[in-house]
Amino acid sequence: MKPDIVFCGHVYMAPLACLAAKLAGAKLVIQTHGIDAWPCPSRLVRRACEQAAMILSVSRYTRARVLDWAAIPPERVVVIPNTVSDCFTPGDGAALRREWGLEGKKVLLTVGRMSASERYKGQDRVIEALPDLIAAGLDVVYAIAGEGDDRPRLERLAHDSGVTSCVRFVGALPRETLIEAYRMADLFVMPSTGEGFGIAFLEAMACGTPALGLDVAGAHDALCDGKLGQAAMEKKFGATLARIISTVGCDSQMLSNAVRERFGRDRFANAVRSAILRPLEA
Repeated sequence: MKPDIVFCGHVYMAPLACLAAKLAGAKLVIQTHGIDAWPCPSRLVRRACEQAAMILSVSRYTRARVLDWAAIPPERVVVIPNTVSDCFTPGDGAALRREWGLEGKKVLLTVGRMSASERYKGQDRVIEALPDLIAAGLDVVYAIAGEGDDRPRLERLAHDSGVTSCVRFVGALPRETLIEAYRMADLFVMPSTGEGFGIAFLEAMACGTPALGLDVAGAHDALCDGKLGQAAMEKKFGATLARIISTVGCDSQMLSNAVRERFGRDRFANAVRSAILRPLEA
């Protein structure tokens, strides 16, 4: 039985998927994510993408970048934002605060790889902002969840900035602890310049924790243009962080509900179903 659709989950595999679709007489659907699809790819990849019946993008920014290099009708490049697991819900993170010795602190949290190839995540920007927060009288701690080969550089930066005691490298966390970490934080902050979307924003906000990113790339979609989370200008990140952490507070359940309404699994499934079926109806 031949397939009606060949789905390609990564743009680099588009030539192979295109060949498979031709051999099967099927429609080709390609998924694009973030930095993988931003630069103009090889001619072979580009030609395969241009022959796709549909290209899915996780954000408006990624869609725009694809349209920059692909000669494809705009209506064939569709945005379907990421979704968030149902396990990310509001709750009491007090137990983890006690375990980590963070009671009474203003807690900032970033979740993401610390890779030398992904320094765009922005943990260094938060560390560099800490001295000003401390000088302003804030009893702040910055928890960094994740691992990677860039951790030694970030540890040195914390030391050189005089904030070693305020930065906690908590490592890669199991799912249950990660959820507790989101819940106990006062603010999730990820000043990344390279997010195709930024699903960690959704996870944090689904747990009821406010989120701050940069007004760059796909973060706009995850933060819902400021309706769910806040996006700072790169040059004003430190000042924006100081303002928000000084006044942060929200209705956790209301924030979580708003995230579900916009990015819940049912809405995601319906959007994917509609997009996948569209080429078959043409």
